[in-house]
Amino acid sequence: MTAMARLLGGLALLAAAGPGCAKDLPDPAAYTVYAAGDIARCKHPDPRWSGAAATARLVEPLLRANPRAAVLTLGDHTYPYGRAAEFEHCYHPTWGSFRERTWPTPGNHEYATPGAAPYFAYFGARARPQGKSWYSLRLGSWLVLSLDSNLDGAAHTEQIGWLRDTLAREQAACTLAFWHHPLYTSGGHIGERGRMRDAFALLHAAGAELVLSGHDHDYERFAPQDADGRLDRARGVRQFVVGTGGAYATPFLQFTPNSEVREASYDGVLELRLLDGAYTWRFLPADPARVPAGATPDRGRGRCH
Repeated sequence: MTAMARLLGGLALLAAAGPGCAKDLPDPAAYTVYAAGDIARCKHPDPRWSGAAATARLVEPLLRANPRAAVLTLGDHTYPYGRAAEFEHCYHPTWGSFRERTWPTPGNHEYATPGAAPYFAYFGARARPQGKSWYSLRLGSWLVLSLDSNLDGAAHTEQIGWLRDTLAREQAACTLAFWHHPLYTSGGHIGERGRMRDAFALLHAAGAELVLSGHDHDYERFAPQDADGRLDRARGVRQFVVGTGGAYATPFLQFTPNSEVREASYDGVLELRLLDGAYTWRFLPADPARVPAGATPDRGRGRCH
């Protein structure tokens, strides 16, 4: 087919779609990610019928259908101690089916075992592709940064220095970061707020779009804001808490300013379509029957800065 024929065919497709429909055509540059944390609770007697199995059954066919898709895990892959046996018997029979398409970050339960050694052994090079517990990659046109929110002292200082240098060097049009402990939450770990504020501030200054976290076993979406909790719809970072990977639900304790959506009654994963200069989000319930009558799972669209 000649270039002119391809052009005419494309124009015919646009004409058939009708006015205003061009934005709904597939974006060849798009990359889709499925994100959740707080996944496999080993107290469950049979992993095949666990919450982790339900969310895995949701994600697996979506990955099969889309070669330009990946999974971001937001920490606390197993409960309670992140031991090798937990990864083998609880995580692997569920989310392990797509381990080779998963980019992880560690949670506090991984570090309940010294050095989070079973986590790093299980994920191998995908947990430390650049030799550290933090790393960067490109998914489509987006810069994606995995940070380790369990660090302190010299290790955290090194990580923050790396983040500053990476943001300055990459100069990406669209940026997403993910780590375990949320800076903002209305959930049960509200007393831990403040961790990773320096990372959030660097991302905000660099014009980053999204931060994903887990830790609280709920789904929450915040309006774009800065690292001090000030609303900033023009340049702020939108944070999602997605601790709904299957472990168990925990309640919200209070309303935190700039929280726009909160859900803690069912498990699910966040679907993000990383477009060229924009993104869309949908929260996908593992069991649609658990969605309260009349409720619509969260969804929306934003533009890169």
